Amino acid sequence: MGKKAPANVNKNKEKRQARKLEQRRIADGMSHVTLANKIKDLASLCNELLVYRNKDLEVDMYMHRVTELDKNVLQWAIDLTERNMKQLYATCAWGWNKERKVEEMTDESAWYLIAKEKNGTLLAFSHFRFDMDFGDPVLYCYEVQVEAGGRRQGLGQRVLSVLEKLAHATHMRYVRLTALTHNPSASAFFKACGYSLDETSPSKEEAAHYEILSKLTGAPQEETLQSEDKCPLSDGMRAVQVDQ
Repeated sequence: MGKKAPANVNKNKEKRQARKLEQRRIADGMSHVTLANKIKDLASLCNELLVYRNKDLEVDMYMHRVTELDKNVLQWAIDLTERNMKQLYATCAWGWNKERKVEEMTDESAWYLIAKEKNGTLLAFSHFRFDMDFGDPVLYCYEVQVEAGGRRQGLGQRVLSVLEKLAHATHMRYVRLTALTHNPSASAFFKACGYSLDETSPSKEEAAHYEILSKLTGAPQEETLQSEDKCPLSDGMRAVQVDQ
C-alpha cells in the first residue's frame, strides 16, 4: 500500500476537521433549542412588542405553551385555522384533514402567541416551535392566522416581528415557515416582510403546491460553550428564568 502522500493526509485531515465543525455546529444548535424550550417566560424577551396600537385597534399579546393555553382559546385557534385554511388545503395535494391539523396544533412542543383586543376579543395567533430543521436551530412558524376584523392593520406584521425577536434572542438561525403557492396574497405578505425562498424549499417538480420561506435572524451561531452542558445566552436571555 505504501505511505500516503502528504496531500492526501492533509485532505483527510481537512475532512475530519470539517466533520467535527459540523457536528459541533449541530450540537450547539440543539443546545440553543433545548434552552429556548425551557424558558418559563418568553414574553420577557420581547415585552416592548407585545402591545400594539394602530388607529382604533388596541391589542395586547401573550404567549403560552399549548399545555398551558386556555382550552377555549385553543379551540378558537383551531376553528380560525379551519375557517381561514380549509378551502386552501382542500384545493392542493395535501387536502384538508382536521384530525391531522388538530394533532399538529396540540403537539406538546407547540407554543402560541395570542393577540386580543382590550375588550378581550381574540384577533390573531401564531403557532410556533423551537426546533432543529435540516441541521439549523430555527423558530418554525406553523401558523399565522388573523380574524377578518384584524387584517390590513399591521397586526400580522407585528406578530412576525415578535417571532423574529424571539428567534434572535434565543439564538435560532432562521424563522422558517411553509407557504401555499396558490395563496399568493400570503406569499406576497411574507416576502414584503423580508422572507425569501429557503434553500430547503423543494423544487416545483417535487412539490408545486408549497414553498419554504425563511428570514435570517442575525443571531450569532459560532460561539464557545461556557461549559460542557451550558450554551451561551444572549443578553436578553440572561435575565430569563428557565426550567432546570
